[in-house]
Amino acid sequence: MSQQLAVGIDIGGTNTKFGIVDRRGNILCDGRMLTNQHEEVDAFLDELHGHLSVLIAQVGGIENIRGIGVGAPNGNFYTGNIEYAPNLRWKGVVPLAKLLEAKFGVPAILTNDANAAALGEFMYGAARSMRDFIVITLGTGVGSGIVANGQLIYGHDGFAGELGHCIVIPGGRLHTGTGAHGSLEAYASATGVTNTAYEFLDARPDTKSTLRDYAKEDINSKVIYEAAMKGDPLAMEVYEFTGKILGEALANFVMFSSPEAIVLFGGLTKAGDLIMKPVREHMEKNLLPIFQNKVKLVFSELQESDAAILGASALAWEMKD
Repeated sequence: MSQQLAVGIDIGGTNTKFGIVDRRGNILCDGRMLTNQHEEVDAFLDELHGHLSVLIAQVGGIENIRGIGVGAPNGNFYTGNIEYAPNLRWKGVVPLAKLLEAKFGVPAILTNDANAAALGEFMYGAARSMRDFIVITLGTGVGSGIVANGQLIYGHDGFAGELGHCIVIPGGRLHTGTGAHGSLEAYASATGVTNTAYEFLDARPDTKSTLRDYAKEDINSKVIYEAAMKGDPLAMEVYEFTGKILGEALANFVMFSSPEAIVLFGGLTKAGDLIMKPVREHMEKNLLPIFQNKVKLVFSELQESDAAILGASALAWEMKD
């Protein structure tokens, strides 16, 4: 059993998920913790080490671990650094792979969190056997992993595929983390959905909505989703608008790389047809005829917590002995 297991870590803007995975993609044990509870990365790593040490002991000790794979916002595959991640409290450049190697005593490798999710879909999920596809992660932020000709696209510096930061409404809503106006992430993330609800509540005073029963600070994407599922007209408008913005953006992405499929992954996908119907409609409406009705638009087949853990752990199998 020596070195037949890998650790996969998914660092998100809200939660960090981790697990120990075998070569067949079975997650033997896993856990989670809050990401931004610690202002300093060292304190974060101390807590992570405490959780993972328990799991590693359960599978026979560190000698059975081949390595650690990590998916993280603005994770650079080439350097092993998290660089200027807008959704994390740790600012600047964080040499996370080196810090993990020092903490655990095994090799560590890092990539963007959405790239890790794409690897998970490629090996175990909705994109099995596909050579050209895009994974869009819809969570605290909007991430993307692009696979072309069977390979993840990293670009010359490791940061290719930051589709969530593409401008979809020039001069539009401010992204407080990046300073950009009108990026896809400012509209199609959980935070974006909440901000759209705020704007609609102010702009549509005559539209009845159960969201008006909440204090502003208590409205979040979960509350909006629950209201929409009960037929709340304003909440449903929020999803229609969000789907329109996302669908138009996906049309641009399709015309750039001509993928076989786009896999949507993350919390926003729980809305099902509330989000999928307008996304599909506005994507197809904005495609050239040569692209129309060719691209599969699907939800991830993996549990939300599994895809990025599996993809991150897969990085460890690519390490040279």
